Amino acid sequence: MERAPAWVRLCFWGLCLSGLFLAGLALPAWTAAAGPSLPTIELRRDTTEVDLAPAIRYVHDLPAQGDLAEATRWLEEGRFQPLPGGRTSLGFQDGAFWLYARVINRDNPETHWLLVQHYSLSDRIDVHVRHADGRVAFQAGGDHVPFAARSIRYRHPNFLLTLPRGEPVDVFVRVQSESSMQLPLSLLTMSAFAETTRDIQFVIGAYYGILLALFFYNMALWLSLRDASYFWYLVHLSAFGLVMFTLNGLGFEYLWPDSPWLSDRMVPISVCLAQIGMQQFARVFLGLRERWPLGDRVALALIAFFALLGIASTWLPYRIATPLAGAAVMVSIAWIAVASIAMVRRGYAPARLFLLAWAMFLLGTGLFVAVAFGLMPKNFFTEYGVQIGSALEMLLLSIALGHRYAQFRSENERIAGDAKELLEHKVEQRTAELRSALVQLEDAHARLRESSQRDALTGLHNRSHFRDRFDALLRQAREHHRPLSLLMIDLDNFKSINDRYGHLIGDECLRWAARTLGHALRPHQDALLARFGGEEFVVVLPGLNMIAATRVAEDLLQHLRDAPFRSGAYEITVTGSIGVHAIGARPFGIDPLLQMADQALYRAKADGRNCVRTSQGEVV
Repeated sequence: MERAPAWVRLCFWGLCLSGLFLAGLALPAWTAAAGPSLPTIELRRDTTEVDLAPAIRYVHDLPAQGDLAEATRWLEEGRFQPLPGGRTSLGFQDGAFWLYARVINRDNPETHWLLVQHYSLSDRIDVHVRHADGRVAFQAGGDHVPFAARSIRYRHPNFLLTLPRGEPVDVFVRVQSESSMQLPLSLLTMSAFAETTRDIQFVIGAYYGILLALFFYNMALWLSLRDASYFWYLVHLSAFGLVMFTLNGLGFEYLWPDSPWLSDRMVPISVCLAQIGMQQFARVFLGLRERWPLGDRVALALIAFFALLGIASTWLPYRIATPLAGAAVMVSIAWIAVASIAMVRRGYAPARLFLLAWAMFLLGTGLFVAVAFGLMPKNFFTEYGVQIGSALEMLLLSIALGHRYAQFRSENERIAGDAKELLEHKVEQRTAELRSALVQLEDAHARLRESSQRDALTGLHNRSHFRDRFDALLRQAREHHRPLSLLMIDLDNFKSINDRYGHLIGDECLRWAARTLGHALRPHQDALLARFGGEEFVVVLPGLNMIAATRVAEDLLQHLRDAPFRSGAYEITVTGSIGVHAIGARPFGIDPLLQMADQALYRAKADGRNCVRTSQGEVV
């Protein structure tokens, strides 16, 4: 066969070398794409929040020795795998977990995003963000890192990421913890984070509000009746509140932000304290010592066990103490259920409500423990099931205490009737004691009812009480054909006071404004003053028409201007805007009348604030 001409051979070898050179240039890109295809999280213009679980890939680094370079090599080798079953709760695990996600901001105007891990008890979280130019940004979090290191002061670990438009970013997250390995991650804009945390904080606030209300209500009963059941109920409620405060991350945020030791130890210690309170309360409430001595000894043994475990938790490793305490909780609650059933079978009526209460608590606690051990997925009901169950349990136990007290009262009355002829004097004395207790109970109810009608910050009537009272005043004005005026008051630029001096000064300023307005309204004894919400107040003036009400509004503004608010070294001038509406003869409802006064208020704000405007459009 003839050899090809020299110029043909030269072209052939030139093409081969060019191909090898181009292949060498393309080799790194090909290597990065090796292994299974990895999904990319794309941030579009309307994206505000992304759950990373579907796109996350993970590697379990059992020796916990790998660094970012090692994790990058594992990515190139295709070792990162999807989360098993899409679950973010993996139970108690040794070693470290590396998570990977690629994020690209396509056309979203937001370049600052917040990466949030929705679990408070992880020990150490390292976040590496690798940009397209090779830069790597590093942040650390978890409850083994001081709380002040967090990007946002929030109970869950969070990290501020910069995601430039059109640039792919690789996010590597390393999680190592002796607690349950829970990996719920989401990416949010700052506004979406504010919206989400507002709703969650409302739920948590409502829960602790219920606990506080029950605490003070039953404390009043205990101080009145001196019944040991109420005392141990208060111990149980306080200890369990500490458990939830710890599990929700609020303890690390507010009580021990610089103590990793307490962050680890308070979980098993608070659980043990709560179980001691539970068992002792059950013993006293069910009367196990008198009705079932064997059950009483079992309860005492459990109390001793939790006391020893609580002491041992100060030095036992977290990975041993916490799972042991969690498993023992299920045994403890199950035993209380068994004791309750035994008392129901023996005919003790209050044990029925007691059993129902513990069923709610057992369900909620079971959901929480199942998530901790990775047996159930993490969602709203499993994450907050223990709060829901415990709130129902606390309410039912409070009802059960009342029922128990009522049964004791009936029993005492029956004994008094049987012994009337022989012990008439003692029966009368006992009856007097019971009447005194009932009066004290009614006083406690009255105090609780009054406190529910008052705004906790300013001491004024709250919005709910205002609507009830305003409805009554409105009916009286129409029946007697008397004028009635409504004032809506807003403190000007109050947000700037909070931003400049802090919320504590802002709260003190609200209390000062409430006192100043109340002092100015003293000549009008029938006036109703209430806090409407935020920095807004509302006043109802029976018997005053539009002209008279406008003069009162001007007087209120003058009182605010005359005496600036003082707090320590600060002297702050506070002004207000007031909208005035006079109630006519037409039968409007409450909400339309409030809206008319509110429109006048907005007119005052639009006209420069620090002025009074009426619903008739008059400039005062």
